Amino acid sequence: MVDGSDSFFIQIGKNRVFMAAFFSWLTAQTLKVTLGVLRERRFNFKWFVGSGGMPSSHAALAMGLAVATGLSEGFHTGLFTLAFVFAMITMFDAQGVRRQSGRQAEVLNQIVEDLYTQKGLHPDRLKALFGHTPIEVLAGGAVGIVVAMACFRWL
Repeated sequence: MVDGSDSFFIQIGKNRVFMAAFFSWLTAQTLKVTLGVLRERRFNFKWFVGSGGMPSSHAALAMGLAVATGLSEGFHTGLFTLAFVFAMITMFDAQGVRRQSGRQAEVLNQIVEDLYTQKGLHPDRLKALFGHTPIEVLAGGAVGIVVAMACFRWL
């Protein structure tokens, strides 16, 4: 039980569900940056704060939250069901809707580029990397499961 006199940060630090979700996200983001540095031999801060990439930190956060909720409250509870459904929606959105938005941005960028080269327009490019591939989402989900289980074992 958390003492009411504890500060906000102490209470958050004692909340294993929160910590599991946070460390799932942090682990995925760290892996994303590390893989980017290894692949491109340079550091880009956008890898840490931007969307897209391997593994999906959205999926890791959502799955870490769901698994930690199940471990904390029981996998038979409505709270776990809520967290699990949230994770599934987040993961579907990360690889489905957002990925299609990214593809549409690529097509629109090509159209704008074609117009620019022919008519002298000066457009801003749309961000084309919105979502994740299914493998990136599955990897993120796996990160969330492993980190949540580790947090409940060692925190």
